[in-house]
Amino acid sequence: MQACERKAVLLGDGLYLLAWDPDKGRVRLRTIDPGLYFPVVEDDADPGDYPTRVHLAWELPEDPKRGIKARLRRITYELGPLTAEDGVDAPEAADVAASPPVGAYDPSADATARAYPWAPGKPSAVTCYLTDAEWTLEDLRHGQSLDDLPLAKARFRTRADGALLDRLDLRIDFLPIVHISNTIADGEHFGQSSLAKIMQALDELAETDTDNARASATTGAPIIGLAGVHAEVDRITGRPKPLAVEPGTVFQLADGGRMDVLDTSRQLAELRARVEEIRERAAVNARLPAVSLGTADPSDVPSGYALQLSLGPLDSLIDAMRLARAHKYTLLLKMVQRLHQAGQAEGWPLGEQFPARLVFGPHTPTDRAAVLDEVVKGITAGVMSLETAIRMLQDAGYPIEDAQEEVARIDTRQQVKAHYPGAPSVGQGDTADGEGDANPGNRPNVGVTD
Repeated sequence: MQACERKAVLLGDGLYLLAWDPDKGRVRLRTIDPGLYFPVVEDDADPGDYPTRVHLAWELPEDPKRGIKARLRRITYELGPLTAEDGVDAPEAADVAASPPVGAYDPSADATARAYPWAPGKPSAVTCYLTDAEWTLEDLRHGQSLDDLPLAKARFRTRADGALLDRLDLRIDFLPIVHISNTIADGEHFGQSSLAKIMQALDELAETDTDNARASATTGAPIIGLAGVHAEVDRITGRPKPLAVEPGTVFQLADGGRMDVLDTSRQLAELRARVEEIRERAAVNARLPAVSLGTADPSDVPSGYALQLSLGPLDSLIDAMRLARAHKYTLLLKMVQRLHQAGQAEGWPLGEQFPARLVFGPHTPTDRAAVLDEVVKGITAGVMSLETAIRMLQDAGYPIEDAQEEVARIDTRQQVKAHYPGAPSVGQGDTADGEGDANPGNRPNVGVTD
């Protein structure tokens, strides 16, 4: 996920590919380069709908030693109607071992419908077909699209069990591909890179750094002009030898001789100021304040409220990026559950999936003491539930693994304290070795049951 998020931020898009591994009995997740992603988007399609046909294509280089020519590989996932050959026929043993068995065989059922494990009461007439083929570049014409490649010249790949990957029925009614866009889609399928707005500033920064390095070289080793000195002549070429200026070097100058030094320190100072100017302009355009980049001195911030205001552009940027990803990660976790159901993995019942979502941590330092004080005041005043308080503590970074389990612990200890008012609080009178209770006989023996 970190690799996909890095690609989404830098390139504008990220791609997840899910596949069922029958040998390991679980789903495998891969991150695909978005440059290999070619969705077939219809002209009159709804911008919010995901395409029903997706290509993953890339060029394979030639291998002269093995006699292999340059090729084009295309993997196609397509949603299509079930045919009479597909339907709900009993799968063969090889198909069961290589692809997840879906639904129960019912000879009386519709031959063009299938009941999937996540919707057993709602037969579906759609399935996902997988095609994996290769073409040599000599067999392709210039300007030919991926949809127009000649199938007659294709060489289809085979699976480990020998199944031909030519419209292979995957026995699922969705594309196992999740596309992550870095920005919220505004009528477009693809997202925008976070660096797109500052590309020009980055180019100027690189050029200014190059000029800065050159000016530093002339400042550290200045150019010196001598007048009134006789340079040693090379006997072979007849030209004067270049003078080497080193510490302790003494030049004998004639009457009226002088030495001039080219000072480029002023230009170097201007270039350094130019670098800082471009860096600040890039940070403003990228909505990254100096505090988040670490270039601001914390002692210069007048107050915490001023620090929070300076982080406002970054907060809105992160919120928009997470909003663009929220439903995609929910869909990803939903697909993982469905593939486990289709593969009949142990512990995965039939029916609807459990609601699951991915929660990102805080992107800025959190004042844990302030959050804890806010939680205590909210619970004491009765304006905040215990579940909400636990979630706030989790978001602040407190080591709480399971919110429901933590609430159950708190409720149990409150019940114990209500039944035994004289019982000590948690940890009261205990030492590191479990001993040290001044009066262990007076402590009530409490058993916790479900």
